[in-house]
Amino acid sequence: MPVFWRYLRVPSRISLSPLFAFLAAILIFAPSGIRAQVQSSLPGVVTDPSAGAATKVSAAKAVVTVTDKGTRQAAPETATPEKIGHEKTEVEKTSLTGAYKFSLLPPGDYRVQLAAASFDTSGVDSIIKNAVGTAGLYQIQAREPAPPAPSTPDACASGHEFDTTDCTLTWHGITVYGAYDIGVGWVSHGLPENGYNYEGASLVNRNGYEHRFLIAPNNLQQTGLGIRAKEGSLHGWSVVFNASTGINPQSGLLANASATQTANNGLPRSSYSYAIDGARAGQPFNDEIYGGVSSAQFGTLTGGRQRSLGTDAMLLYDPAAGGYAFSYIGYNGTMAGGGDTENSRWDSAIKYRLTYGPIHFGAMYKFADGNGGCYSGSSTWTAATCTPESAHNNAYGFDLGGDHGRLSADIVYQHYNQAISVLNPLLGPQSVTQSYQSTTNSINTNPINGINLIGTTNTVYGIVTDNNGVIAAAKYKWDKFKLFAGYEYIWQNNPANPLGVGASDQGGYIMSGVEDNNLDSEKLLQVWWTGVKYAYDHKTDITFSWYGQLQNDFRFPKTCSPEAGFRSSCAGSLDEGSLYIDHHFTKRFDGFAGLAYSFVTGGLAIAIPHGPGVPYLHNNNFAPLIGGRFTF
Repeated sequence: MPVFWRYLRVPSRISLSPLFAFLAAILIFAPSGIRAQVQSSLPGVVTDPSAGAATKVSAAKAVVTVTDKGTRQAAPETATPEKIGHEKTEVEKTSLTGAYKFSLLPPGDYRVQLAAASFDTSGVDSIIKNAVGTAGLYQIQAREPAPPAPSTPDACASGHEFDTTDCTLTWHGITVYGAYDIGVGWVSHGLPENGYNYEGASLVNRNGYEHRFLIAPNNLQQTGLGIRAKEGSLHGWSVVFNASTGINPQSGLLANASATQTANNGLPRSSYSYAIDGARAGQPFNDEIYGGVSSAQFGTLTGGRQRSLGTDAMLLYDPAAGGYAFSYIGYNGTMAGGGDTENSRWDSAIKYRLTYGPIHFGAMYKFADGNGGCYSGSSTWTAATCTPESAHNNAYGFDLGGDHGRLSADIVYQHYNQAISVLNPLLGPQSVTQSYQSTTNSINTNPINGINLIGTTNTVYGIVTDNNGVIAAAKYKWDKFKLFAGYEYIWQNNPANPLGVGASDQGGYIMSGVEDNNLDSEKLLQVWWTGVKYAYDHKTDITFSWYGQLQNDFRFPKTCSPEAGFRSSCAGSLDEGSLYIDHHFTKRFDGFAGLAYSFVTGGLAIAIPHGPGVPYLHNNNFAPLIGGRFTF
């Protein structure tokens, strides 16, 4: 039976995390000159050569078993200094030298086995014991150990070390970390900046209309602060915690996509500043906040607000590592969120991660939260006739991946119910020419005018769908090059459970306009990307990336053409290419310069989703910039 090892010159946690393989050398000898009919003994020593001199190693409670292969009867022996020479079946401590001895064994063919905690029971298949003693060296192989955990930087011991190395700001297991990323850029078709906008202005924008210089925030990395902790516990288990938030360096405000919408509510389109959609909505910890337990052998289980499995994959396999200035899949979370950018982070979620050798596995589940608002299929509904709805916005996902030499790959599946996409600010009374996008009911986009009106102040307008997405991504390192590629297939349908006016959106915002039947038929999206990162030297990288998105024609009847006019339900495409150079002056400070160009066509070039279809003011954007980043 398996037993624990003690007094070995290996870490004390070996019983839970087999970090070293054991080699047991069994020295077999017996007195000669004895007739075959006489019983003999089988002594030996269990050693760990990885600890140094074999005679100085001990093995506590190591069970050695010899089995007569002719009778299949096993005789377990626990080697103890007091009882060497007597066959024992109970488990006791071995001697300080790991010695054992089986006595009074009849002639026969025997199998010798070693049992120890967390190791495979294995041994010498055949030892012939007869009147003439046989001596020899036999090996008992343990299970191959798991690979060591990736090394982490040591804690900073001085200010000079902080300036010159990548040491961490750690005190009693608690680490503070963060980044500050800012630059100056120019865009060919942009808008006035919005202090809540954390994604910058590199991607083509539906409302962009003029070329301008601007402060470019969060180009390679989101500016922000975080705190994490890992406290060791019993038997190799640790308690883990992480909390982080994004801050906009151009304004000092928390990253808040929803506020970029509400700041423009009621204004004519010509007066807009940047309005975006995203998972950060001004929460105190708008990136992540979670806690849990971790074991090198059994994996990590955490709960709270966490990045989706798609976001984890994006950060690993995007050549630009999700940098807003140079990455479409970083700027727009459609890929990471499995269909909608707000789902790149999940509230009320549990996540499990496990690594076994070169293979890793992940699973994630989101519990439903918030409220569903009040729903009615009638264009003349009132507060008395609508039906209160419950939130059914649960979600789940799985990840399977691995490493083989210089190749890494992952496959991710995600499903999200009642996913919300916020496309444009609510057009209020100042936008009389397009009143159909003012506050609308939950089913047919008719304006709501009456005592049950929910005003546009601090509320958002959303389209609701049930989403599925499958991601396949890989990267390969060759000499100074790192090659990246990925593909995602997304299918979206109108929600099985509708949301109503007043339903919850992220960050405490509510929806005064809701569409549950925006899709005429199933909407299909394909997102792909590729790129290469070249290490010019140990301080300088050059990165080129190309991203694409295709949308099917889900309009019914299918009447999409330049002559008939396009709507957002027509087939379309989006493409973005980027090139940038990043030079590390120190371990913590790097400077970068680059450019991005993006353009849209067809249904993806429609700015406002309702007929007759209001197009982008300009369908392309060119965005060069230069900036710097400091991390700690």
